[in-house]
Amino acid sequence: MSDDTTAQNEQTYAVQKTEDEWRAELGEERYQVLREAGTERAWTGELLDESRSGIYTCGACNAELFQAGTKFDSGCGWPSFYESVRPDAVELLEDNSLGMTRTEVRCAACGSHLGHVFPDGFGTPTGDRYCMNSLALGFTADEE
Repeated sequence: MSDDTTAQNEQTYAVQKTEDEWRAELGEERYQVLREAGTERAWTGELLDESRSGIYTCGACNAELFQAGTKFDSGCGWPSFYESVRPDAVELLEDNSLGMTRTEVRCAACGSHLGHVFPDGFGTPTGDRYCMNSLALGFTADEE
């Protein structure tokens, strides 16, 4: 079990499932990103070019995470947002993997890995860039 998965299991979240239940529900590709802190290849995510109004949710538990109005084109190859829907919607943790220090973003409801946040969202109201994996997100468009 990876350190990330172990850390997820040490925290108590509102949505609780065994790793076997997560794996069966999510499938291998989503499980690898959401539960094992993996990263999808840049420029491949189905939500990268999504531009409709709506809400982005956790791909594991459907908790609301980001409003479409906070999404911006950061040029990094992953969906980027400048703030979460509420400060308590996401959990921010220090990530020292890959020989660098970053800030991991997890769903506060289930502890699933979403991506990382960086202080380089130049030109945004917050200066932050929440760089998220498409595989870690769901999207529901507003009804028109």
